[in-house]
Order: sequence, then C-alpha cells, then structure tokens
Amino acid sequence: MRATNVKFGWLQGVLMRCLLNIWGVMLFLRLSWVVGQAGIAQASLLILTTSVVTTITALSMSAISTNGVIKGGGTYYMISRSLGPEFGGSIGLIFSMANAVACAMYVVGFGESLITLIPESAYMVSKSWDQAIYGCITIVLLTGIVIVGLEWEAKAQIVLLIILLAAIADFCIGSIIGPKSDVEVAQGFVGYNMTVLRSNVGPDYRMFEGVEHNFFSVFSIFFPAATGILAGANISGDLKDPQKSIPKGTLLAILLTTISYVLIALIAGWTVLRDASGDLADVGNWTMDQCRHNGTCQYGLHHSNDVIRLVSAFGPLIYGGCFAATLSSALASLVSAPKVFQALCEDKLYPYLEFFAKGYGANNEPVRGYALTFVIAVSFILMGGLNQIAPLISNFFLAAYALINFATFHASLAKPVGWRPTFRLYNMWLSLLGAMVCVAIMFVISWSTALLTIACLLALYLLVSYRKPDVNWGSTTQAQTYKVALSGVHQLNQVTEHVKNYRPQILVLTGFPGERPLLTDFTYLLTKGLSLMLCGHILQSPVNHRTREALSNRAYHWFLKRKIKAFYTLVDDVSFKDGASALIQASGVGKLKPNILMMGFKEDWQTCDRSALADYVDVMHKALDVHMALALLRVEGGLYTRDALDSDLQAYLDDAARDHSALQRSMGDNFKDSKSTESLNTQSRGSSLSDVSIVSGELPKVSPDPTGKFQKQNKESKTLGDVVRRIGIVNRARRVSSFTSVEQFTKKQAGTVDVWWLYDDGGLTLLLPYILSTRRAWATCPLRVFTLANKNTEMEIEERNMASLLSKFRIDYSALKMIPDITKKPRDATLAYFDQLIAPFRTPDDTNDNMGITEADLLAARERTNRYLRVRELINEHSSGARLVCVTQPMPRRRGLPPALYAAWLAVLATAAQRVLLVRGNHAAVLTFYS
Repeated sequence: MRATNVKFGWLQGVLMRCLLNIWGVMLFLRLSWVVGQAGIAQASLLILTTSVVTTITALSMSAISTNGVIKGGGTYYMISRSLGPEFGGSIGLIFSMANAVACAMYVVGFGESLITLIPESAYMVSKSWDQAIYGCITIVLLTGIVIVGLEWEAKAQIVLLIILLAAIADFCIGSIIGPKSDVEVAQGFVGYNMTVLRSNVGPDYRMFEGVEHNFFSVFSIFFPAATGILAGANISGDLKDPQKSIPKGTLLAILLTTISYVLIALIAGWTVLRDASGDLADVGNWTMDQCRHNGTCQYGLHHSNDVIRLVSAFGPLIYGGCFAATLSSALASLVSAPKVFQALCEDKLYPYLEFFAKGYGANNEPVRGYALTFVIAVSFILMGGLNQIAPLISNFFLAAYALINFATFHASLAKPVGWRPTFRLYNMWLSLLGAMVCVAIMFVISWSTALLTIACLLALYLLVSYRKPDVNWGSTTQAQTYKVALSGVHQLNQVTEHVKNYRPQILVLTGFPGERPLLTDFTYLLTKGLSLMLCGHILQSPVNHRTREALSNRAYHWFLKRKIKAFYTLVDDVSFKDGASALIQASGVGKLKPNILMMGFKEDWQTCDRSALADYVDVMHKALDVHMALALLRVEGGLYTRDALDSDLQAYLDDAARDHSALQRSMGDNFKDSKSTESLNTQSRGSSLSDVSIVSGELPKVSPDPTGKFQKQNKESKTLGDVVRRIGIVNRARRVSSFTSVEQFTKKQAGTVDVWWLYDDGGLTLLLPYILSTRRAWATCPLRVFTLANKNTEMEIEERNMASLLSKFRIDYSALKMIPDITKKPRDATLAYFDQLIAPFRTPDDTNDNMGITEADLLAARERTNRYLRVRELINEHSSGARLVCVTQPMPRRRGLPPALYAAWLAVLATAAQRVLLVRGNHAAVLTFYS
C-alpha cells in the first residue's frame, strides 16, 4: 500500500490506473465472445456507445473535480459535496458495493483464465467449483497484501501496464503472422480473410449458458469494462493536483482504450471463425464451422474464451497479460471500495456504520473495510461466473454515472456563485442527456435489477433525509432551493391580487417566540405553513453579531421543536415604536409581505409610562397607514410564560438579567452547550410591550368583573427577579383551569368560537375565526356569529339577510344571533367599572397634558364608550363560556381620541372573556360570493 505522504501525478495516478482497470478481464476473456454474438459492426457500436456514456460522464466528472479541492472519497466525495448528503450517502454505499462486487468479478476472471491452463484430469472437484476455489484463494492473498500494506503497489503498476501493452502487441503481431499450424486453423484462427470478415460483420445472437442473448444483454456483460474510468478519481486524496490530473488522465485513457477495443474487435472478427470443431480432418475441406449444425463446436468466437491467446504470436504472454489485468483491477477495486466506504462512514450519515470509519496505522488504513469487502467479494465469487456478476455491476456503476452527470447538470442549472469549474469542455444539457441515457441503459439491461437499484438508492436517500445529519457542504440542492424560492417570489410579483386568493400574512410581535408561546401558537394556527408568519423581535439595546446569530438559531430551533413554519427577524438599538414601524414597513419582499399586524394586549397599560402607551397606539396607527389589518390577542393570565423553559435555562435567564455583559457572552459563546433551544435574551422582555410580566414596580390589577369588586396588589417596588417569580406563582395557581396551559390553543377542548361582527371591516373579523375552526384542535368548536340589528322592527328580515350572506360566503356556522339593544345604556356597575379604569388618566380640561383624559374627551366619545361597554355586557351574557371570543376592534383616531381612552376601550372588550381576539380589517374585502 502507498503511504499517505506519496502523491501521484496524472500519468501514474490516473492514466495508468484507468488503463489497467479498463483493459481488464473483458479484454481477454469476453471481447471475442462479444464479437461472435454481436458481429463486428454491432460490437463496434456497442463499444462506441459505452465510450460515449463514459466520455460524457468523464466530462461531467472533470467539471466537478475542477470546482474546488477534491479530498479522499472519490466519487462519493464529488456527489455528496455537489448534490448533498442524501444523494452522496446513497450513491456512496452503492458505489462501495459496486467496487466490492467488481473485485469479485476480476477474481472470477482470473480464475477462468487460470482454469484453462489446468487439464481436466487435474480438477479437484469440477471446472466451476475449482474456479471458485482458486478465486477464493486469490482474494485471500490480495486482502492479505492490502492489509499488510504493499509499498510497491504504485511501482508495480508500471510493470503490469508493460505486460498488458506487450500482450496487446503480441495479439496484433500474431494476427499479422497468421496461424502457425493446422491445429490453430482447426480451432478457428485462419488469418485475415475477407470471407470471414463478411460473415462476421453481422450479428449472430445465440443461447449461451441458458440465456438467449441480444444486443442489450451482451452490452450488460461488456459494460463493466468501462467502469475503470473512476479508478483515478477514487484515489483523489492521493493525487498531487486532482483538478488537473483527473480530467487529463481519464479522458486520455478513454480515448486509448476505445481505439484499442475497436481494433481488437475488428482483428478478432476478421481472423477467427465464429464456430470451429478443432478437428484437423476438417482443415483440408475447410469445414471447421460445420460443427455448428450438430452442436459439437468447442472453439471459435462463440465457444472459446481463449481466442486472444490463440491469435497471439506468443501465447504465454497473453496469460501474463490476462493475469496482470485481472489482478491489478481486483487489487484496485479492493483498495477503492474500503477507501470510499471509510470516507462515507466518517461523515456519519448512516447509523451503526461508524465502526468502519476507524483507520489503523500511520496511513489510516480501513482494515475493517477490507474485511467487509473480502466477505462481499467471496460471496459473489461463490455465486457464479462473469456473465452472472457483470449485469449487477453494470447497474451499480450506471447509477453512479447517472448521478455524476446529474450533479453537473444540477450545478449548471442552479448556477450558484461557487460553481466555477476551470474545466470548460462540458455542457449542462449533454450531462442531462448522459444521466438519462445511463438510467435508460439500466432498464434495458435488466429492468428488475434497475428497479432494485433505484429502490435501494431511494431507501438510502430517505434514510439520510429522515436522520437529517448535521452537515453543511454547500450543495447545489441548497442553491436550487434558493433559486426556486426567488423565482417563485418573482412570479408571485406578477400575479394580480384577487380576493379568492387572499391569505392572512401575519407579522406578530412576539419578542423571542419562546417567551410568548401562546401568541406564537395562535398565530401559527391561522397561517399553518400556508401563508407567511413573521415573528418580530425588538430590542432597545444594541446587540452584537454573535448574540444576534445565537438568538436567531435558538428561535429557529424552537420553531423546529414545535413544528412551526415561521420566520424570525430581529431589530435592535431602537425604541419599540421605531422598531415596530421598521418591521411594518420593511418586512417581506414583493407581494410576500405581511398584511396583518398581530400583537399581544398591553396588560400593563394603566401602570406603564404614558409615552409607552402612546407608542403602543401609534404602532396601530402606523399599521393602518400602510393598509395593514390589526389583531390583538388577550388571554387570561397573560401571554408571557417561562413554564416551557428547563430549570437550568431559568437560572441562565436570572443570571443574564443581573449581568448584561454575561448575557452577551453566554449567547455568543455557550449556545452549543445549552440543553434547550427555548432559552432567550432577557432584553426581549421589552420588545412586545404587551404583557404585565414585563413590568417592575407597581402592578395594580383591575378585575374584569363589572360588579365593582376591585382589588389592588401591594404597591411596593419589586426587582425583576421578584416579579418574574411572582408571575410564575400566579401562573401555577391558574393551572387549575386547563385553559391556562401553554397548549390551550393547540389541544382539542370543548367550547364555542363566538364572533362579534360589529362593523364591516372587509370580513376579516369573520374570516380569521373561520380559518381557526378548520384546524384539527378547533374542529369540534362550533362557530357562533353575533351581529348588530339596525332596526328592532326588522330583526327577522335582517337575520334572514345575514344568514343568506354567510351562506354565500360559505361560512359554516352553528348559530346566528342578531343583537337589537346595542344602544341601550350600560348598567351602573359597568359605568363605575369604566370610571375606575380611566381614573389614573383623568385630567382637568385646562391642562396641557395631551396624554390624559379630560371631561371634554369623555363627552365627545360618550356614545362610542357606552356602545363598547354595552358590547362588554352582551359578551359576558352570551359568550362567557366560549373558548375564544373574536370582536371587531374599535378604530383608533389620531385626533380627538387620547391614547389612554382608546386603550380603555380595548381593555373593556379584551377583558370581557377569558380569551379574546380583537380584529380590525383594513376595509379590503377578504370574502367573496363567487367561485
């Protein structure tokens, strides 16, 4: 074995290896039989067809090999790094198997040539069994050689090549000299003869070894002669310059061997009869071929594997050439199979194969791979002769050739910037044609074997896809994914929008998604991978690149764990208002951009800084300004939770809260050591401004009970850790109800979905609950629709009209109720409840405080205030037990409506039930009558 520090050039490393493998057992033992079956014309066509396939494959392989550094692993390395681990892993196993079986084929060829030197009287058992015994002995010796490590293997190639060239020259010289005795004439060698040439030009397919042959069956037996083109690529790690050596050596080897095969086929068909009796008595009458009529022929192209020796000038040299060809090819395959298999096992693409990745000695020899190859080779040696083994190898190698060609085509099609092969003599469409021809030949040779090969490839492909190995090789599959996505976005940009194709594309301000799993899960129920979902995270502090990457990685791991198809985007070093404005305006690309802004309800609206409350309302204004719809979700108990985080992650969050610099370090440096992907950056607690859990200091809580039984919590300052711990205790106490669990939106539960459709906002208030009702976890929740009646006297007519409208919209609902008394004055307790809500914001009329609520503001908005308070009472009356209440959200006004008063309206509606979704469409129609 060669040492790893020895590097070969193109002549010794590629050309010689390819010549030794292509001029293998088929040249001496089967080429004459191919000419006998197919005739000179079809035999030449068969050889040229083989050469076309191998030449196209060599061109494709040259393009891949010159597109960057090629390491050990040969064909497996090229395909895996080009098409990805799925294709690479499947073809790596198949190719290793093909090389192991090829080793068996070459050893069987050696046994066939050796058995011709042994008289029948000296057989130990029978011809076939003796052949298998000699083959097993040979494979044992060869395996011993490669395990021990034969330093002179590379130098021995020169000697073997000289013997091969001498044997070919011996054959050509012998054909010119002609038969040296009547015995040779009786055995069918008659020298150059035009009559013989004319008779041997056409085909003469016959039954042989129980098989009725045709062009394709003969092709399948001969094709393994072409598999030697990968001999140089298989030792890519041991070449000085693989980028130059592989193309030059491989293409020159194909040219030389094609010329030699066609020449030898022509000489054999011109000088040797198809049938010969071997009887000297037939020579005088020139009736050597008459034996075909009685089936007694033992010589000639059809019957003898010894034709090449018969024609040669010095017979023993042909045996030497045959032995050199078979043993060198067997040795090369015995080395190639474990080397490729070891490279595959080192990449850990398949389970339980790491055992074979271990190498031994300074050269990291795959001794375990040698042992496995030995077992496979012996099995196939005992299975049968050349004609049984060859078609199997043909399918394996054709599959490898097809993927090499497809890899080049795919890279040229995807056009990644990294695809810059220095070898230019390739064409993507020629590579595609080569791949298609290889697959076609597989089925023509044997459709059953082809199906089996493809099934194995598919099974191995799916196994790697399922395991999702942690490798990133920059494959063209990744590049094609990007190209297809980009092309799809461009095509989408040309599509005219239509109401029938409306999809809710949602920008949801979750902060880090794991902080507010309820909000994230609920939003995903509406998109469900069928439309865009973008989780926005706004940080008010600057974040370095490593922290940003860590947050992004953790967010996508969290999505993956919860099987959520969404995107995550982070904006830092901005206020909440500016960050949200940036996300609203810049998110998305083309028409693939959000059309709904979803936020959590701002639980701390009474206690937070008033500028923060104004910013919260201004974000809604901004969304409506850019023609986006609004949605606010409130859940009793809040949206923020740490229950899903492990104890070690909770400790991590506490440490990060105390030391900001530690947060920066831990997010960047210790990401891989985290046991969970659900940890998050504590800065994100201010990114949504929509939950009581983010507030420290005074936390007065207003009961949603309109009876006036208000309770305030102790007004004492708390640290952030105290607040978080207190919130955790409160949340655990609320676990008495199954609805307060993190999974309350994703698990099946009883209850109705009540829609309070107060205004015509385009139909979004009705569409979102309907989408929700189509999800499996909500399929058992009937949809009830509540809407307002314009006139009490015409309620029955309006109800029929509304039922007809819903029917035309194809909205499946269980109940429809018209509300007649919406203008009725709210109860005194409800009015008192509202006065208590806005009490912290009341200011005199003559004040300059634009954030407060004056008496004039209340008088101007009294009608709307009473309307929302009345809606709250009706929701308490009709929808107190609903699983979700969806209400049309009041429209914010820039002038004449203080942010605090608008927030109070939102609180009145949002706290009317345990789970409330406030929705405000942008008045664009999202429902249609028409199909």
